[in-house]
Amino acid sequence: MTEQAAQPRQGSRVTPEPGAARPVRRKSAYPYALYLPAAVVYLVIFLVPTVMAFYFALTRWTLFDSTFVGLDNFRDFLSEQNLRIGFVNTLFYAVVTSGLKVVLGLLLGVLLTSKLRLRGFLRSVVFFPVLVSTVAVGITFSALLRPDTGLVNKALALVGIDGPDWLGDASTALLSVALVDVWKGVGIATVIYIAGILSIPRDYYQAVAVDGGGAWHRFRHVTLPLSWPATYSVIILSFIGGLRSFDLIWTMTRGGPGFTSDTIASIIYKQYQAGFFGLSTAGNVLLFVVVTAIVVPLNYFLGKRQVAA
Repeated sequence: MTEQAAQPRQGSRVTPEPGAARPVRRKSAYPYALYLPAAVVYLVIFLVPTVMAFYFALTRWTLFDSTFVGLDNFRDFLSEQNLRIGFVNTLFYAVVTSGLKVVLGLLLGVLLTSKLRLRGFLRSVVFFPVLVSTVAVGITFSALLRPDTGLVNKALALVGIDGPDWLGDASTALLSVALVDVWKGVGIATVIYIAGILSIPRDYYQAVAVDGGGAWHRFRHVTLPLSWPATYSVIILSFIGGLRSFDLIWTMTRGGPGFTSDTIASIIYKQYQAGFFGLSTAGNVLLFVVVTAIVVPLNYFLGKRQVAA
């Protein structure tokens, strides 16, 4: 055999001899480079401010200088006389708003996925409050809930009911704000439930109909259990929003009357107003820790239930 014949032809596949080492392929950096823009944004927008917040929580700072004080800010914030009230109010607000959004969102989701002629229009009506500014909603409802001139008490007076001072009474102020929050945010919960219900295969409903089940049986045995992923999402999102809520509470009550509707977020803002920037930064760090300590176990528990379902 000549030397030319011994050489493989161009384009032919060469089979490596047994025992020969295979060439090592180098991984291309191209796929990982696509993550770079998102990584830069995440670093600049989230990680850097978070690290700076943890640092400034250990200082007394202004716009021009800072003095390291260690854990003094945390001790001072935890000794705040209204902190216990704010913590209880924060939990109450989060539980009430998230619970009502789950119940009302599920009911509206079932209604707006039924055979209604105006369901497209009604979906828009339910979602409309989500698009309105929270501050605008707070100002509007502050006027509607006034004890003497508000339309709510005037409407109750027509049926012989003497309405209370919704935002001026310590027993109703926080609950009134929570109900306004539900009115504004239930549209998001409804959209999530509509998506969840529409993703349920129709075969399940047909099986219930074959077995002679009615609307209640379809809801109880099909819609309710199979929409659990939507329920899981609504609970987590609403609970986090409730724990961090500030703008609506501040617009409607400013934590009053007195300190009865203060939440952790409003207490932090009052420290900012007073010029205690390091103290309020420490409060923000503690709020972050509280939200994490509550939401992470809740997410784990709900996630296990979702897998079991």
